[in-house]
Amino acid sequence: MTSILTINGGSSSIRFALYEVEDPLKLGLHGKVDRIGLSGTNLTFHEPTGDQPVNRKLDGSDHKSAVKFLLDWLEKQDDFKSVRAVGHRVVHGMHHTEPELVTPELLAELHRISPYDPDHLPGEIELIEAFRQRHSQLPQVACFDTAFHHTMPRVAKLLPIPRRFDAMGIQRYGFHGLSYAYLVEELARLGDASATNGRVILAHLGNGASLAAVRDGKSIDTSMGFTPTAGLVMSTRSGDLDPGVAPYLARTEQIDTSQFYEMVNHKSGLLGVSETSSDMRDLLAQEPHDVRAAEAVALFCYQAKKWIGSFAAALGGLDTLVFAGGIGENAPPVRQRICEDLGFLGIEVDDSRNAETAGVISTDASRVTVRVIRTDEELMIARSVLRSSAGVGAH
Repeated sequence: MTSILTINGGSSSIRFALYEVEDPLKLGLHGKVDRIGLSGTNLTFHEPTGDQPVNRKLDGSDHKSAVKFLLDWLEKQDDFKSVRAVGHRVVHGMHHTEPELVTPELLAELHRISPYDPDHLPGEIELIEAFRQRHSQLPQVACFDTAFHHTMPRVAKLLPIPRRFDAMGIQRYGFHGLSYAYLVEELARLGDASATNGRVILAHLGNGASLAAVRDGKSIDTSMGFTPTAGLVMSTRSGDLDPGVAPYLARTEQIDTSQFYEMVNHKSGLLGVSETSSDMRDLLAQEPHDVRAAEAVALFCYQAKKWIGSFAAALGGLDTLVFAGGIGENAPPVRQRICEDLGFLGIEVDDSRNAETAGVISTDASRVTVRVIRTDEELMIARSVLRSSAGVGAH
């Protein structure tokens, strides 16, 4: 057996999956280490033959301890011997437009740009270096979340600040690219012609949330920008914010740069507005008796609706709308509220189909096809490794 190992490192979790190289790729052992940096850090994994997930608690909760624990554990698994290449999700790739074999030069560049995304890149670099140190013979492939959006036109990338900063690489990049690339491929597999010749809005709504405008299979705009903090309100991220808030809080609350960064990334969004939870499931349960929870849900749905409207304008119309991500896939009330009053765009949702989370939740008469597709970043990483020069040896 020959397999590819995928590593999807987040700010507080590491997802992993083994894919047996067949046609199509076959998912094997997979799981995640979550709650990194918090109490109750935990490994959850699924055996290929097991029905129920297995849980193991970790002693250390910091990222370095989690990485060491995961590698120690993986090395003891029989299936690990079959791994011929490792694919890593790298959130920020700046101008990299394709998956790339990890080299000392690429690692040096990732270290250089790590200040662009201090919540993700340092941990992702740590994972790559840990594998290089312990398994130097294994090819590693970096799969960049920003790569999908490199087709955005110049006008969608420009930030309206002094031009010299553009030369430094300060522009809109966009994220969730691995998810969006998977959704476009899945749309095509489902026979939706808009995947290759049409106007599509993809809504990846989860703890991190963004939307992308896709024309003829290529990204032309997206809601996240220079960092993953921009765009739609998220679980703990503010999304777009008046720049004047920062100096105002510096003057009145003596909040410095690091405190402001912490606030807009980890204490804002649904958590900041509700004051109780960053989890949409909690907020939907609380909204009947808690006005703060109700306002947080309403703000999320309202902003998502506005992004859909603006992207329909950028696309010159709309053929297909796709919901994905933890919220997009699992919260019918949120999908219904986002689509309310969008009949002028041709969006008409069937209540019963939406309640059942059918693959297509629009009515038969709807001019726009509204779909729910379960995204799969890990599978997209494995496909990217297989298609890259490093993955040829694995095949």
